[in-house]
Amino acid sequence: MSKRPPPDPAAVLRGHRASVTDICFHPSKNILFTGSADGELRIWDTLQHRTVSSSWVHSAAHGVISIAAAEENRVITQGRDGAIKNWDIGEGTAISRTPLTTIKTNSYHFCKLSLINNYHNNNNHVAVAGEDLSVVEIWDINKAKKLVQLSSSNSSRGMCMAVRGFESQGYVNVVSGYEDGSMALWDLRNPALPVTSVKFHSEPVLSLCIDRSCGGGVSGSADEKIVMFKLDTSTGSCLVKREIVLERGGISGTSIRPDGKIVATAGWDHRVRVYDYRKGNALAVLKYHHAICNAVSFSDNCRLMASSSEDTTVALWEIYPPTN
Repeated sequence: MSKRPPPDPAAVLRGHRASVTDICFHPSKNILFTGSADGELRIWDTLQHRTVSSSWVHSAAHGVISIAAAEENRVITQGRDGAIKNWDIGEGTAISRTPLTTIKTNSYHFCKLSLINNYHNNNNHVAVAGEDLSVVEIWDINKAKKLVQLSSSNSSRGMCMAVRGFESQGYVNVVSGYEDGSMALWDLRNPALPVTSVKFHSEPVLSLCIDRSCGGGVSGSADEKIVMFKLDTSTGSCLVKREIVLERGGISGTSIRPDGKIVATAGWDHRVRVYDYRKGNALAVLKYHHAICNAVSFSDNCRLMASSSEDTTVALWEIYPPTN
């Protein structure tokens, strides 16, 4: 019996004129944020599949490398010029003419920022690769103030290429991935030293995602492996749960669905791959895009997945919808 062919996208969003570098769903509204390499931020209605707002938020020379939906009415953008901007999107989803605050990190890199929830009891903090590219910095967005530096004493790690901040058991942790394929787990109560360090990859770690239970995550790299790992912040352990070997390496983006059931990856081979997060089984290979896939993201209600590519398009997918 032959397998069912992979589904087509539920919709394709066209309008960007350059590579779509990052995507992010609004936490409660039917809205998707997309950013491109020419500096444009677009806001899309995911029900009507149309652009509701567009703005040039970073220079065309530096572009947008990362987007994060901070709260109901705020979105954070990061440019390759080191600038992180905090925008008010208002009730009508129109982007403010000027950012509420701008952080100049003086770091020029491709490491996407990570929003940290509940650090100091609010969502106004980000983790990002610093001016010294091997250092992770924690910034207060509202005050444009650097709070903490996570500096690895192991200089052979190279640049920080991926970072993910999360709250576990009331405390904030950060996982950072480096140029040499290693990863470090940090507890912000003791920023001087990582809790643990592991090396699951032979090439730079390009993407990281931690599940909502903070019990594990997935990493993608320039090598031919996707690694699902178990995480215990109380004991500081980080262990391989499942290793998936690809025919063609290069994973730009990873995302775990909020219900913890499936994980998706964005590949250099133009493919979006979907796996069962608990078992590690391959579920689908989605073949819509015609160039490198840069990012994948799930909506908070788990009903939509979005993928973005260097082919300037964003695809919306309705796959394995939750049963409730």
